[in-house]
Amino acid sequence: MVIRVAELPDPHDGGHVLVIGDIADNCLVRIHSRCLYGDALQSDDCDCGPELDLAMDLIQTEGSGVLIYLEQEGRGAGLIRKAMGLHTSEQAGLDTYESYARLGIPRDSRRYDAAAKQLFDLGLSRIRLLTNNPAKVDALRASGVRVSVVPLVTEPRSERARRYLRAKRDFGLHWLP
Repeated sequence: MVIRVAELPDPHDGGHVLVIGDIADNCLVRIHSRCLYGDALQSDDCDCGPELDLAMDLIQTEGSGVLIYLEQEGRGAGLIRKAMGLHTSEQAGLDTYESYARLGIPRDSRRYDAAAKQLFDLGLSRIRLLTNNPAKVDALRASGVRVSVVPLVTEPRSERARRYLRAKRDFGLHWLP
């Protein structure tokens, strides 16, 4: 299986694009925001690592697809502010949405315009998006991409992850059980 990698230049929502195999309209696509803690360090506090693992398994099983890996650590807040939010969460018993609000950090400042443009540049106008995030779907549809949602449900690895998923559902309006 051939994997092509390209940079996705954008000062706020850039990253990298991995094209796996021969893609065509209606292929699987995962737009993933970097999470150092979950992706690389395998933290049990969130579902980021398990979501990325599951998405890659599904794409590889299918034999083709696209991973758009955006440098949007901490829902676009950056690694330092994310660490501040996590510290506040620990100290005050809050979820990260509440911690961000307390610290004056936007709950979610991510955009998906660069990702949508990249999909069109790849010749894709119709995709199956691996996501639970309605904001990603809405942004892509507003850009003209036809999106079918493929839910990406993982099992929480800890009670903290379970609380994080509840906060994503309640504050981020993610489609989660």
